[in-house]
Amino acid sequence: MKARSSLVARRGDFRAVVLYNRRIGARNYRIALRLPAEAVAAFVGFQPGQFLEVNLSQTALPPTEAVPADLADKTDRQILLRRPFSLSDLANESGGLVAELTYCVVGPATLRMTTLREGDSLQVLGPLGHGFDVPDGLRWAILVAGGMGAPPIQHLASILTRDHPSIKPIGFAGAKTADALPFETSPSDPRSPCLSALGLEWHVATDDGSWGRRGFVTQCLQTWLASHPHQDRGATGIYACGPEPMLAKVAQIAQAHGIACQVSMERRMACGFGVCQGCAVQCRSDDAAGPYRLCCQDGPVFNAKEVVFEA
Repeated sequence: MKARSSLVARRGDFRAVVLYNRRIGARNYRIALRLPAEAVAAFVGFQPGQFLEVNLSQTALPPTEAVPADLADKTDRQILLRRPFSLSDLANESGGLVAELTYCVVGPATLRMTTLREGDSLQVLGPLGHGFDVPDGLRWAILVAGGMGAPPIQHLASILTRDHPSIKPIGFAGAKTADALPFETSPSDPRSPCLSALGLEWHVATDDGSWGRRGFVTQCLQTWLASHPHQDRGATGIYACGPEPMLAKVAQIAQAHGIACQVSMERRMACGFGVCQGCAVQCRSDDAAGPYRLCCQDGPVFNAKEVVFEA
C-alpha cells in the first residue's frame, strides 16, 4: 500500500474533457473524462476506491420537461461545492488518462451532470483519499457492491483480473430493483457485457426479485460462504462498498468467518482533503468507541474492524 502522505502530495486540479455521457438506467449514467498528460504522474499508484472532486458549478440544467418530478423543487439550488465521485475505470491512453465515473441522478448537481456532452470540459481535483489494499498472500477476493457502491468495486475487479492472476475474485451485487443496478446490462443476461467483461462470477440480488435472488446481497454472501466451508479464510479478503447498513452486515459476516474486510464508507465530502472536517467516521480503539477519522483523508476505505457503524 502506498504511503498516505505521498498519495496526498500528488493530487492536482485538472481540466477534464468529456468523451461521452450515456444513460445506462432510469437514473444511472456513465461518463468518461479525458485528463491531460500532466495528470499521469499524479495518478501513479492509484487505488480503486480513491476518488475525484468534480466542479459542477458552471454546468447547465436540463430542460424543464427532462427534470424528474421529485427534483423539480431543487433546480434553483446553486452548486457551490464540488461533488465526490469514485472511479469505475481508469486507463492511460494517448498521453493522458481516461477516467470513467458512474453516477445516479439524486440531486441538483447530478441532474446538471446529465447535460454534459462530448467536448464539454470541467475541473476535477484528485486523486483523493485512500483506496482498497491488495495484500500479499491474498488468494480469494470477495467483492460486494450495493447500489451505487458498484463503481469502485467494478474498478477493483478489473485491476484484480488484469494485474493479479493468482487471485480469484468473485462478485456480489445488489440493489432495490434491477433498474437500480448501475450496470450496462439486462436482467435476462446475467453475464452481460459489463459484467462478463470483468472475467469473474457474479451473484446478483434485488429487493423485489426483478433480477437474481429476491432479498439482500448479504444473504447471497452468507449462502456462498456457507457452501465453501473449506476455503482458506486467512487467504481471503472481502471488499465492500454500498449503503452503511449493508456495510455493517458485511463486516459482521466477515468477522464471524474470520475474514479480513475492507469497506468504502460514504460521507458528505465537501472539500476532499480534510479542511472542512465534515466527513467524520467514528472508529474503534482497542474494541471500544474511539476517535473520529476523516472519510476523505483517512478513507474512504477503512478496515471494517475499525469502524463504528451508524445505526
